[in-house]
Amino acid sequence: MVRLPAPAREADAARDRASGAVIDVHDADLVEAYPRGAQPLLRVNFVASLDGAVTVDGKSGGLGGPGDKLVFDSLRKVCDALVVGAGTVRTENYDGLRLDAAARDWRRARGLPEFPLMVVVSGALDLDPAQLVFADAPIRPLVVTHAGAPPARRAALAPVADVVTCGDAAVDLAAAVAALHARGATQLLCEGGPRLFGALIAADLVDELCLTVSPRLAGGGAGRIATGPGTPPREMSLRSVLADRDMLFLRYARSR
Repeated sequence: MVRLPAPAREADAARDRASGAVIDVHDADLVEAYPRGAQPLLRVNFVASLDGAVTVDGKSGGLGGPGDKLVFDSLRKVCDALVVGAGTVRTENYDGLRLDAAARDWRRARGLPEFPLMVVVSGALDLDPAQLVFADAPIRPLVVTHAGAPPARRAALAPVADVVTCGDAAVDLAAAVAALHARGATQLLCEGGPRLFGALIAADLVDELCLTVSPRLAGGGAGRIATGPGTPPREMSLRSVLADRDMLFLRYARSR
């Protein structure tokens, strides 16, 4: 059992960090805490309330905080491709996948492209080509769909994204991951939504879960971080714990 310290006064913060019980996210080397994998890796990042809600008023932003933003940005910095479901792109109003100058310098120093690849997963292709995720993209995004997707919507997206077919009547996520690996994108970060996360679990494709636990009780009817058909439980191992006051940042990896 790992016993976490009681909430600390400001004067005690340095002493508590030195004890090694929990590392403050502002003091941590986030690249070390959330490293690129030596092997291909599919990492999922979510925030949830104490009672398991994935959103407040329909969006995840109400659950986050400054420390969560640090982790969010670091995970994007180290990935090769960011994979997001179309519903999340619409609901959260995704912008173009841009990084700040320091993150771009970090990537260039390691021989990585300046920006990760933005990947949107959509069966229906119900996406607006004018949304900033496409219109303000620093590099051309990728849209993953299936053979039965509407041809007119495929044609509408063609000027702003590469549309790739994986699967016949539904998106084949294993084939999509293989297609990304073939493009050299082996370090994958998924930001949801819950339906995509549930489908990735069902396909046994999830290697890591980075979970921010927000110190809030949301109540109401908000969903959980994964939805979809039931699957056998999969064991995960706790790899790191960071904190920002009452907010926790947990990294779990597939048990080998």
